[in-house]
Amino acid sequence: MANTRAWWKEAVVYQIYPVSFFDSNGDGIGDLNGIYAKLDYLKDLGVDVLWLSPIYRSPQADMGYDISDYRDIDPQYGTLADWDNLIKGVHDRGMKLMMDLVVNHSSDEHEWFLQSRSSKDNPKRDWYIWRPPKYDAAGNRQPPNNWRSVFQGSAWDYDEKTNEYYLHLYVSKQPDMNWDNPDVRQAVWDLMNFWIDRGCDGFRMDVINIISKVDGLPDAPITEPGQPYQPASTLFANGPRVHEYIKEMNKKVLSAQDLITVGETPFTHEASELAAYVLPSNKELNMVFHFELMDLDSPGVPLIHRDWKLSEFREIVGRWQKYRRSEGFWNAIFIENHDHSRAVSRFGNDSEEWRAPSAKMLAMLEISLGGTQYVYQGQELGLKNFPRSWGIKEYKDVASQNYWNRQVSILTERRARSDGQDIDMSDVLDGFAKKARDHARVPMQWDSTDQAGFTTGTPWMRVNEDYKDWNAATQLGFQDSVLTFWQQALRVRKSNDVLVYGDFVDISADHARVFAYTRSFENTTALVILNFGEEVVSFSLGSQQDWSRFSFVLGNYQVASPEPAQNPIRLEGYEGRLYVRA
Repeated sequence: MANTRAWWKEAVVYQIYPVSFFDSNGDGIGDLNGIYAKLDYLKDLGVDVLWLSPIYRSPQADMGYDISDYRDIDPQYGTLADWDNLIKGVHDRGMKLMMDLVVNHSSDEHEWFLQSRSSKDNPKRDWYIWRPPKYDAAGNRQPPNNWRSVFQGSAWDYDEKTNEYYLHLYVSKQPDMNWDNPDVRQAVWDLMNFWIDRGCDGFRMDVINIISKVDGLPDAPITEPGQPYQPASTLFANGPRVHEYIKEMNKKVLSAQDLITVGETPFTHEASELAAYVLPSNKELNMVFHFELMDLDSPGVPLIHRDWKLSEFREIVGRWQKYRRSEGFWNAIFIENHDHSRAVSRFGNDSEEWRAPSAKMLAMLEISLGGTQYVYQGQELGLKNFPRSWGIKEYKDVASQNYWNRQVSILTERRARSDGQDIDMSDVLDGFAKKARDHARVPMQWDSTDQAGFTTGTPWMRVNEDYKDWNAATQLGFQDSVLTFWQQALRVRKSNDVLVYGDFVDISADHARVFAYTRSFENTTALVILNFGEEVVSFSLGSQQDWSRFSFVLGNYQVASPEPAQNPIRLEGYEGRLYVRA
């Protein structure tokens, strides 16, 4: 079943973070007409599908993931007419467009929630999750349970008018919808069909694995002693009816169309839990984003960095490449998105000497792995994290701001107990410099003019300081650029089915610096060798193949006369090579 062909398996998906992509009207905010203006750039890159992060009407409490109207465009991005024009431009170029579906929660300004909180008797009261307060021994009002939200303290907010709390697993302006109510589910099916009927070709489904919570909403176990609110993902992720609801979605909406679907599934590393969303026999989604590789450099706290080993990296990649292939499990391949810092700064080397070679090497990794390809805006340029010298005021993300404020609060309390010792937040900024989501959200770097050509006005977020040298205009048509390499690499992938459908065998032999593997499909085998370090290395390919029959196809160093693979093989710093034997 792994070899069953489908257009979405062979597709290259390009994620656009609209607020930071391209501003067409000079207000400092990217917009739909700005995306339209860059469609030819995306087509030339090799993109098949555009995925737009949320563009719906929203108060923007969490960058548009708090939606107040699912059937309208937020004015900062344009109008429905602009969207219609964009979808026509996409389809005219033979590409498709995927929308972000955010339906675990809405905005507290959505009409559904306004009705729900208006009274306990309102017909939409049960569209959200409401519970009466608890009271402690002293008679003080307390939240219904001890769950902690992802971004701030309690996962519950009190509503004085009705004397009840509503659940919000993210910020308080993002109340969770009650998927146990069939009217809620029908409303979701209706809004999905609204966009499908308008031309939408698929959906990326935000935190879709948390739409079903454990019955009774009990207290979470105490895993952080002394803290009033506890992590509770074991009680709301992959809940008791989540698969029932997604199967219903598939039956009533998705099965009638030939769409691309991908679920975001945070809080989950267990492969069997993730596979349940993807295996074709279950009739749910095409694929999911799993975050095991994205969590590799975190010690359990997203904004704290830890060093990682290539052996760990290889093990994660290899395990998922081979996982339940015979049953049709399909991977979503990505190393960047809007929720993570830049890949060249995390998994490559963003120094002046090694930035371009390592960005190209990571491109080779991505295009040579089995699964649908996801490229995040600016990844094709080798964009890197912004400087450590930037202060907290430049971090716009709610996760960064809330974490900072929490650490300030903790240290302030500690200072009060320790003779007024100065508060030092440098370690927090060290973590932010490596891990904050903000790094992926700075404006796209189009050219060397003011504000990187992103806007003629004042950008909503500061432009990275390296834009005069690292931008699309500088790289376009330049043979040795990261952008040109991505164009070439995507062409190579599309012309070699083995890179899409082939099996995976790791031949790295526990090498400290090299990740090497083969992909085989029908009568073709590909060989990929990647050096994850600065030092020149010699790598023995072993004797399991006649390597002289493998022809050079792609590499990130200039090769005067491509030759067959040699054994052993010598690799320069961050060098990658791809060979194919037909």
